[in-house]
Amino acid sequence: MRMIPTADENWLHEALSHLRRGLVVALPTETVYGAAVLLRPDAVERVFALKGRTAEKALPLQTDSLDRATGWGFQLSTGARRLAGRCWPGPLTLLLERPSNCPSWFAPGSSLVALRIPDHPVVAALLAAAGEPLAVTSANLSGEPECLDAGAVARAFTGEEDLLVVDGGPSPGGVASTVVDASGTEPRILREGPISRAAIDEAWHGA
Repeated sequence: MRMIPTADENWLHEALSHLRRGLVVALPTETVYGAAVLLRPDAVERVFALKGRTAEKALPLQTDSLDRATGWGFQLSTGARRLAGRCWPGPLTLLLERPSNCPSWFAPGSSLVALRIPDHPVVAALLAAAGEPLAVTSANLSGEPECLDAGAVARAFTGEEDLLVVDGGPSPGGVASTVVDASGTEPRILREGPISRAAIDEAWHGA
């Protein structure tokens, strides 16, 4: 395991290099520390193995902007675009129709894919530099508490030689993102979170 602080001017170069080798990068988001990989079968399998989690549920994707998401093939209805415009970047995850660029091996049993644009400068910088969506999940062992700082990630994954931990200071923790199925004509909340039902309905309908 290697840890690099964001005060090191080479952290972004090292993180990108690590991703391109199919390895896992742990770094802060606006909620908890996340584990990020490129959309490669070996890399995604490595995340599941690292966490001790079964691969039954697909990982969510993150990107740095709505333009990047639509350029990659995600399509949003008028309501979903309004909601995204008001709540992204931030703790909102949208389930959207599977984009054309999504590889066939990723979430093969589902027509929907989860997408989020996070509101944290460290993960945003990595997403922008990667130039494509990354699969990002929480950087903790499955069933164990989520990690809120780089030290907690290092303790959780002691002995994992291939893990790169980007130390961007503590994450604030708090409630996980609100999850909304945005594939239909009306928003359907699948997980309550920091963004209220009233705020979602208001944004969706342009109120």
